[in-house]
Amino acid sequence: MQRVAAGRDVATAPLRRAFPCPSRRAAERHPRQHLGPVHVAKAPISSPTASNGAHSAPAPAASTSSRDSASDVAASSALSANLLLICPDQKGVIAAVSQLLYGFGCNIVASDQFTDSSSSMFFQRITFDFSEIVIGPGNTAVLERAIAELANRFNMKWKIAYKNKVKRMAVLVSKQDHCLYDLLIRHRSGELRCEIPFIISNHPDLKHIADTFGVPFVHLPLDKNNKEAQEEALEKLIKEENIDVVILARYMQIFTQGFCERHWEHTINIHHSFLPAFEGARPYHRAHERGVKIIGATAHFATAELDAGPIIDQAVARITHRDNVEDMIRKGRDLERMVLARAVRWHLDDRVMVYNNKTVVFED
Repeated sequence: MQRVAAGRDVATAPLRRAFPCPSRRAAERHPRQHLGPVHVAKAPISSPTASNGAHSAPAPAASTSSRDSASDVAASSALSANLLLICPDQKGVIAAVSQLLYGFGCNIVASDQFTDSSSSMFFQRITFDFSEIVIGPGNTAVLERAIAELANRFNMKWKIAYKNKVKRMAVLVSKQDHCLYDLLIRHRSGELRCEIPFIISNHPDLKHIADTFGVPFVHLPLDKNNKEAQEEALEKLIKEENIDVVILARYMQIFTQGFCERHWEHTINIHHSFLPAFEGARPYHRAHERGVKIIGATAHFATAELDAGPIIDQAVARITHRDNVEDMIRKGRDLERMVLARAVRWHLDDRVMVYNNKTVVFED
């Protein structure tokens, strides 16, 4: 494999078409990992709800379950973190979590919560400051063990993300440039808080954009004979560069089921239609033939089932009989830029929670 500075070239590596999608079988294998666009109620953590109660915080236990390492936390001047919780709805959850954080000297600065009545599941996102944590900012593993013990009590799935750990985002593209330009401009302006180690494409066409923004470009050529090799090279880059988020910014390929099942929870695709209508290729042409009065764009997690992953965000625009295919494509591109940018921003800020192939999005 050969790399070139701002334009690296890799001869082989795996990629099957790039609109991943978890097969329904994959969703069934993760029954507690999936939730879909729903309206989220915001409430102070002390607000009385069906999930409030009076349980004391547990003592630190012996297990840990965070993807983020606490090794760099002590050096940060803004010592805050996001804590995401999913568990069966029950009394005492809010009180127990808030008491635990308070007991460690943490200060809750924001809290969003939602109870899905159809599944009796409770969702919460807490932002807390731990600059005065009693065990010292460099010892957050002790806090994580206490959260893990609490999670066992409430049958809770949880994740903690430290805000000083900037996520690393890979952007995959083919030949269309509108979403790539938009993401890079937003990143340069500070709207998207992340690092972009490289841009990957199965075509060389957009290398000049990467060069303009000073981002390394990796060309992974693809043909019918090297799909598996290309996907292997892609996965190697993701691992070597410690990539947290993969963005398919109009990357017109489909991945293998195995790749999707390993990466779908952090791979976001933009589809140029209002799913579930007109999934797959040429949706604007098919929408024009059908005579639709609205078109849309959908950002979703890329799973092994084509364009069927948990939906993060959608938007629509009105169409009239005067609009031809070119008009619809132009209007659609505006939607694609906006929807993808929102989905990426929410994901980077830990605002998206997945359950049963749907999402709960705590919008900013």
